[in-house]
Amino acid sequence: MSTDTASPGTGATTDASLATLVRAIAKKRALLLVRYPVNTLSQFGVMYLVFLIIFFGGRAIAGAALANSIEGIIVGYMLWSVSITAYSGLAWNVTRESQWGTLEQLFMSPFGFGRVMAIKTAVNVLEAFLWGVLILALMLATTGQSLVIEPVTVLILGGLAVAPAVGVGFAMGALALLYKRVENAFNIVQFVLIGLIAAPVTQYPLLKWLPLAQGSHLLGRAMTDGVRLWELPVTELAILVATAVGYLGVGYLAFHRAQRRARRKGVMGHY
Repeated sequence: MSTDTASPGTGATTDASLATLVRAIAKKRALLLVRYPVNTLSQFGVMYLVFLIIFFGGRAIAGAALANSIEGIIVGYMLWSVSITAYSGLAWNVTRESQWGTLEQLFMSPFGFGRVMAIKTAVNVLEAFLWGVLILALMLATTGQSLVIEPVTVLILGGLAVAPAVGVGFAMGALALLYKRVENAFNIVQFVLIGLIAAPVTQYPLLKWLPLAQGSHLLGRAMTDGVRLWELPVTELAILVATAVGYLGVGYLAFHRAQRRARRKGVMGHY
């Protein structure tokens, strides 16, 4: 008798198990945020403090020049804060699991290591957007500015804009799997992201193909000029989708190959 045919209810059972995994990962992340409040609040506080330094320091030095570009700065800074959380979440997860000695247990999961890490990444991205909403609200309250927030446009453009950062996170996770101590590289990437978000894509169109550059440009147009998703040029959206899918795919491929190499070398659970 063939065993290829799934028995009735198998799909429902799998979906239920997957939902349990999603809840477990989300609950674990929430508990870590709640049980270590000093670390959580300091992380958010540092992001807000850096913006205050940029805003008040820039206003004192640049004056009217800053006032003319403050909306773009707010959008860019929000995207930077979301990107940092999204990209670093996966890499830090790999580092912490390795430190805790639980990384190899993820490979023994019936869901598979790739699926577990993908769900972890999705939870990190959701957390990143929540942080982004909070920091955006504080920035608007501090500066007295207002932005055009059309939910569908902002969510879609924001998700596509952050996707390359997630790809960078997978690449950094690959380095963490193989070399363990790569925290200094994490810090360097944070500053690189600033340059990518601020890239002058209107003057130099080729820069649109860099990670985050096109997403930052289109998100800025949507939130400062009120341009909706369906009003954007098709070619501009195509570049955004191509960079989002491309960098995310390359990052995941690097992560997948790194975990296979780490298993062959026997360094998966070592730290």
